[in-house]
Amino acid sequence: MATEPPSSGPRPQRAWRAACPGCGAPVDFASAASASAVCSFCRSTVVREGDALRRIGVSAELFDDHSPLQLGAGGSHQGVAFSLVGRLQYRYAEGTWNEWHALFENGKSGWLSEDNGAYVLAFDRPALAEWPAADELHAGERRLVDGSAWSVASVVSASLLAAQGELPRPPRMQGSFTVADLRNERDEVGTLDYADPAAPAWSVGRAVRLAELALQGLREGPAEKTLQARQVPCPSCGAALAPTLASSLSISCPQCRAVVDLSQGAGGDLRHYAQNNSGAGGLEPQIPLGSSGRLALGAEGPLAWQVVGYLERCDLPEPGADDEQTFWREYLLYHRSAGFAFLVDTDEGWSWMRPLTGAPLATGAGASWQGLAFSQRWRYDAKVTWVQGEFYWRVQREERAQVTDYVGPRGALLSREQVGDEVTWSLGQPLDAALVAGAFRIAPAARAALHRDSAPLSSLGSLGNLGGGSSGLNQGLIMLVVVIAVVLMMAQCSSSDDCDEAKATFGAASTEYQQCLNNQRSGGFRTGGGSFGGYSSGSGGHK
Repeated sequence: MATEPPSSGPRPQRAWRAACPGCGAPVDFASAASASAVCSFCRSTVVREGDALRRIGVSAELFDDHSPLQLGAGGSHQGVAFSLVGRLQYRYAEGTWNEWHALFENGKSGWLSEDNGAYVLAFDRPALAEWPAADELHAGERRLVDGSAWSVASVVSASLLAAQGELPRPPRMQGSFTVADLRNERDEVGTLDYADPAAPAWSVGRAVRLAELALQGLREGPAEKTLQARQVPCPSCGAALAPTLASSLSISCPQCRAVVDLSQGAGGDLRHYAQNNSGAGGLEPQIPLGSSGRLALGAEGPLAWQVVGYLERCDLPEPGADDEQTFWREYLLYHRSAGFAFLVDTDEGWSWMRPLTGAPLATGAGASWQGLAFSQRWRYDAKVTWVQGEFYWRVQREERAQVTDYVGPRGALLSREQVGDEVTWSLGQPLDAALVAGAFRIAPAARAALHRDSAPLSSLGSLGNLGGGSSGLNQGLIMLVVVIAVVLMMAQCSSSDDCDEAKATFGAASTEYQQCLNNQRSGGFRTGGGSFGGYSSGSGGHK
C-alpha cells in the first residue's frame, strides 16, 4: 500500500511498504522501480512481486568501517536532490569498499562509491553490446569499451559481503566474481562488474567531494576513534596493538617493529613479518606519528592532516647499471573528508602527492593530464625497506612497484605506480621544508634536519672548510678519503657498520652523521634521482 515517504531526502511521488516475509516488520520502498531491499530487523533479502515480497536469502552483518555516510543522508548533485537509501559492502583481498544507492528526486538512481576516504558518483549505463572477457583484462593496458578508450587500473576478485536498505536489483550474496576498474584522461571511472558473466554491469562516474554534495545527516563522531574490538596482542612480541583507523589493513608494532597484517580481521593467527633493519638505535620519523599539521594539499585548501603512517623506500637499479641506489621517505596523511595524501621527503626536497581518480594519457616519454604536458624523468623499480604506523593497504615483505615519474609546468609532479594488477596515478607539487616544519610545529632545534636531503654532502664542494675550517692539501685529501668511505658505507642497502667514524670526523650534529644513523635503520640513503610519487595503495580503486 502507499505510505508517506521518509522526511529526509527527496520526496518521491509514491512510496511502497510491505511486510517482511521473514519477521513481519515493515519494509519500505521509496522508488517504484526498486527491485529488492534488505529488512532492517532480520536482514532478510527480499524481492518485490507486485505488492508482495519474497524472501530470497539473508544478508550478513555489515562490517563497521566508521564511514561518515549512513542511510537517510541527503545531498544534491548538479542541482538535483538525492538521498542514500541502500548500501552494498564488498570484500576483496585487500579489504572492503562500499557502494551507496543514491535515489534522486527525479527517480534516477546512482552509486556513491566510497573507498579509503575518497568518493566517486557513478550511474549505470545501458547493457554493452560487446565487452572484454574478464580473464582478458590486465592492469596497465588500454581497452576500447563502449566506444571510448580506457586504461585498466585494476582487476580484482570480489564478493558481496553484506547489503542494506533499498536496492535497484537483487544482490548476489554467494560466490566471487571479477570487478574491473577503468580510468581515462577525462577523469572518469568506468566499472565492469562480472557478477553475471553473460551480461556484465557497466557504470561510469567521476570523483566527488562530500563538501560539494552538500550532504546532510552524516554520522556523528570522529572516524579515527580507536577500535576497541580490534585491539590484539602483537603476534611477534605480545605488545598491545590498537589501530586508530577503521580502514587500516596493516600496522607496525611500536615495541618490536614487526609489521602485522589486519586484512583478515583480528581473530586467529595474524600474519606478520619482522623488519630486518629494526635493530636498536634507529631514528624516529622527523614528523612524529599522530601529529597534525594544517596544509593546503589540493583544491580543498588548508586542512588539518594527521600523520598516520611512515615508510622508507629504495629504488632497485638494474643489474650491471652504474646508477647509485637511492632512498627516500614518505609520510601517510589522513583527513576524514579528504581521504589520504602523502608527504614525500627526497634528496631533492619535499613534495606532496595525492592519488588521481582518472588516468593521464601516457605516450612515449610524456604524459598529459587536464591540458598539462608532462615529461618523463625517471623510470625504475622500487621497494619498501622500513615501515611504522598504520596503512590502508597490506604492506608486504619485499613488495615491489614499477614507478614512472614525470615533471610538468610550474613544478607539477606526476607519478605512475604499478603493483601486480593495480595501477595508481598521483599528482602533486614541491613543498618548502619551512612550511612542513611550521605546519607540524617542529621545534626550532630540529628544523635543520628537515633540510638534510636538500643538499646531501654539500660540504664536498669545499674540502678546505671541512673539519672546522682547517686547510691544506694533505688534510683535504685525508678528509676526502674519509668522506668517500662514509659514502661507500651508506651506499649499501642494509649496512650494519656503526657511525663512530662519521661522528668523530664531522660531529654529532652533522648531516653526514645523521645520514649514517638513518642508514642503519633504512638500509642506506638517497643520493640522486628517485620518486616524487605516493605509494600504490593496493586498494583496487573505486569499483
